[in-house]
Amino acid sequence: MSSFNEREKAFEAKYKQDQEVQFKVNSRRNKLLGLWAAKQMGLSAAEAEVYAKEVVVADFDKPGHDDVIEKIMADFAARNTEVSEHRLRRESDELLTQAMREIEAESA
Repeated sequence: MSSFNEREKAFEAKYKQDQEVQFKVNSRRNKLLGLWAAKQMGLSAAEAEVYAKEVVVADFDKPGHDDVIEKIMADFAARNTEVSEHRLRRESDELLTQAMREIEAESA
């Protein structure tokens, strides 16, 4: 019976670790996406860093990634920056891959 409990604890620990990694990856992707969006809007380097942090925080508004997309699209509209939602989502997907590679490299 104790081997079953040990196995269960190992699965729980693995699940917890996977969730932490996924959180880090999503946060990194959101920061990179915020920096990319800031560049599209012509923000300075200092403004871009602040904006990227705002994008990361925006992800805590609702479950899923749509809150980030909605924030950036609203900011694009407010600054008359013409970037389609499709382009934004494509960039987000590409940056997710980049974020995964970066997090994996950091943990290796």
